[in-house]
Amino acid sequence: MGKAVLVTGASGFIGSHLVEHLVAEGHQVRAFVRYNGRDDRGHLDRLPAAVQAAVEVHRGDLKDPVAVRRAVVGQQWVLHLGALIAIPYSYQNPLDVVQTNIEGTTHVLDACRDSPTLERLVLTSTSEVYGTARYTPIDEEHPLQAQSPYAATKIAADALGLSYHRAFGLPVTILRPFNTFGPRQSARAVIPTIISQALANGLVRLGSLEPRRDLTYVKDTAAGFAAIAGCDAAIGQVVNIGSGEDISIGELVERIGRLLGRPLQVQLDPQRVRPAASEVGRLLARTDRARQLWGWAPRYSLDDGLTQTIAWVRDNLHLFRVGHYTT
Repeated sequence: MGKAVLVTGASGFIGSHLVEHLVAEGHQVRAFVRYNGRDDRGHLDRLPAAVQAAVEVHRGDLKDPVAVRRAVVGQQWVLHLGALIAIPYSYQNPLDVVQTNIEGTTHVLDACRDSPTLERLVLTSTSEVYGTARYTPIDEEHPLQAQSPYAATKIAADALGLSYHRAFGLPVTILRPFNTFGPRQSARAVIPTIISQALANGLVRLGSLEPRRDLTYVKDTAAGFAAIAGCDAAIGQVVNIGSGEDISIGELVERIGRLLGRPLQVQLDPQRVRPAASEVGRLLARTDRARQLWGWAPRYSLDDGLTQTIAWVRDNLHLFRVGHYTT
């Protein structure tokens, strides 16, 4: 039997893929979407009509505890993806990020604590909480080091979630995805930035090419959320998911060029370079815990995911402001 599932951040990149995955699995999905004056529903509006028809949309803001409580009512699973995630934006407006990511998560925790129907709350973490790897692969016991205001807010949100589990018995589990990519991702992220510039004019403006990342295709990440929500043994735990392989940004440019059938010219753009002490040099996931808990294994290779992402960006190039730095 499907569960009644609330997804916060449902209009975003990963959230919309998760909604699509949950509907396909037979769950009754409620989407919490931040209201805007256009009254659009973000990427939910790009889902197939049958999926859209199966989703109940609640408009609100994580900063509003009343709106969050209304959304949580009657739900068995709450998958909390809503957050401000752009690292450059967190340099410019740290208070907004704190209010959304920490206070907003507290509103979700309190609403879930008071819900008689709640069976599971999944909080979304990020590999950014580890900072530059002190050892690899990175397991869940790796020290946490905030190298951006964004990462600091996610460390705090994770700690709050675990404290509510220990103090109040709230059935919290924390999923910590490494870098996710795929269709519907904005140019805020490096892969669509590379692909959109390559398709538009062949010149790719980037920041540092040396950082290494563990890249996971979004359909695998969505499947990870659904799996951990149904895993009783994951309650009270933090769990990494990733591919277990890393690649530098420079190597990624070469890989995308190969898939496009031509070499890509790269130009350094100083505004895209993070402050030296804030740049995370390497992220590489150890996923033993996820494999032990529910048999985690990515289904999509990097080339599989890149091929599908290239096709989507090509079909939706009008959505990208090529040449404009998206923070």
